[in-house]
Amino acid sequence: MVHIVDYDAGNQTSVKRALDYLGVEAVITPDAETVRKAERLIFPGVGHAHSAMETLKEHGLDEALKEAFHQGTPILGICVGCQILLSRSDETDLPCLDLIDGACHRFQPSDHALKVPHMGWNALSIAREHEILKDVQPGDEVYFVHSYYPAPTDTAAVYATCEYDVPFAAAIGYKNLFATQFHAEKSGPVGLQIIGSHLGEEDIFRAAAAFEEARPWADKRTCATVSWSRACSL
Repeated sequence: MVHIVDYDAGNQTSVKRALDYLGVEAVITPDAETVRKAERLIFPGVGHAHSAMETLKEHGLDEALKEAFHQGTPILGICVGCQILLSRSDETDLPCLDLIDGACHRFQPSDHALKVPHMGWNALSIAREHEILKDVQPGDEVYFVHSYYPAPTDTAAVYATCEYDVPFAAAIGYKNLFATQFHAEKSGPVGLQIIGSHLGEEDIFRAAAAFEEARPWADKRTCATVSWSRACSL
């Protein structure tokens, strides 16, 4: 079973729908003790780092996530759930979770034609091999909506990059922690491959069967059918 951390950050339901589509049992939980005991976690989020950290602290979820990480629980962070895994963010004066040393910075495009937030599909470059990215090909496109990007201190924590005026980390990881700045749950088959690769062995077989069924007709950039739309919708 996968537990999805609920801290009023917006996109837990879309992640749950993606897991439902893959045939994987998943529960959305705001409970710190459940997070501590979870076999596997997904930590999604949209919005502002400051309000996210305030809510995590208010409910004890910040310490629960740290404990889960230190006891080896596999954790997949998504979007804001990627950013606040780092030490700090330019978006808040509150300390972040500090599970990966580094900071999040706001885009400052030198090309005024580039708008902030960075929104839409963009191509990945693979920086380092990782089991979760094993089925992702260089140039595969994924879906972004963000104004800030993660910048780990150690470049060895960067597994995929993208470019929006400047190169930035699109996927980062450390030990049992992996996180994507892009919305894996909204990135079509590429995103489902990434989510599927985070799952336990039994869930992987169910996810693989669902993915193979989807592959012939699912365009990587659109939710092309009713069932696929259900997995990708807000």
